[in-house]
Amino acid sequence: MRKALFAAIQMASGPNVGSNLIEAGRLIEKAAQQGARLVVLPENFALMGKQDSDKLEAGEDDGKGPIQDFLARTAERHKIWLVGGTLPIRGQAPGKVRAACVVHDDKGQRVGRYDKIHLFDVSVPGTEEHYKESATIEAGENALVMDTPFGRLGLTVCYDLRFPELYRQMSAVGMDILAVPSAFTARTGAAHWEILVRARSVENLCYTIAANQGGFHLNGRETYGNSMIVDPWGVVLARQAQGAGVVLAEYDRDRLDKVRSAFPALEHIKLFCR
Repeated sequence: MRKALFAAIQMASGPNVGSNLIEAGRLIEKAAQQGARLVVLPENFALMGKQDSDKLEAGEDDGKGPIQDFLARTAERHKIWLVGGTLPIRGQAPGKVRAACVVHDDKGQRVGRYDKIHLFDVSVPGTEEHYKESATIEAGENALVMDTPFGRLGLTVCYDLRFPELYRQMSAVGMDILAVPSAFTARTGAAHWEILVRARSVENLCYTIAANQGGFHLNGRETYGNSMIVDPWGVVLARQAQGAGVVLAEYDRDRLDKVRSAFPALEHIKLFCR
């Protein structure tokens, strides 16, 4: 498929899974009605709990549960490829879940799963915000790049954006499109979100669909928004600053091939250390 419309969904999710799924469904339907063929939800789209332990209660077994059922039904209903942000799927470690990003094809079949590798264990400078995702989340181990009708799709999540070596490995196996479901804080997002998203597109010569949480949440957290779709030259094709909404932009395989042919940086990589 040489051309297709992509969508990034922006939300301000809360602690009620049912309400979040209704809102996600509304926004996905809006994107599909406008012609989107690949839709990316943000990190924690189904749950932004009042406390970290809420995700443990909402955790699902791999392959079954209301959140996973919603994703499958919605992809099939709208005949879209759907990247399911992240949802809590029970892992091996007791008292922890995986931050899993699952992909369903346009028949509603699950065709991929990526578990967030880099966990956000930081204190945000200039604020009283402290995060320790590793207290309730079990880290993933493997990157994922998978075939789709649009090209090779790579999956990463939020804090992964700060680790460019991950993306180099993904480019080495042919990544054409990058999906980055996220929930960047307002402070870190204002400082680094656009820089990081555009840099990942530029250095890997790929399209990037960066779906972020954007707004105020009932747990007191504020997320940055500015979901965007970026082309392989680093051009921001579309964005939404704050609030729930749909960001739409065209994927053009000819544009991708032309940029890579004229500027073959991926062919010039030399990795060594003396």
